[in-house]
Amino acid sequence: VQLQASGGGLVQPGGSLGLSCTASGMIFSANVMGWYRQTPGKQREFVARMLTQGAPSYVDSVKGRFTITRDNAKNTVYLQMNNLKPEDTAVYYCDLNQRGVYYWGQGTLVTVSS
Repeated sequence: VQLQASGGGLVQPGGSLGLSCTASGMIFSANVMGWYRQTPGKQREFVARMLTQGAPSYVDSVKGRFTITRDNAKNTVYLQMNNLKPEDTAVYYCDLNQRGVYYWGQGTLVTVSS
């Protein structure tokens, strides 16, 4: 299983950015895809996740600003980030959890700065 993330970049505070991540390989029909983020010196932090069929969940700090969606036919998960804040600056990683095994994408940098 491989995950390829894209998106990210530099955006001003209050701006928007979208991330996408596509999984390839042996993907089972029931899985969880989501996003984590990490800043230097800190542990990787959960951001959002979504089951194949189910409601999304978010960390409190992004509720109302970030939206996770997925296209199961394409094994792709998206993260739309609105009203970005400097504290959202991080390397964002997508993950896939199926049958208790975690797979990670390569990470994409999001920088929120004026």
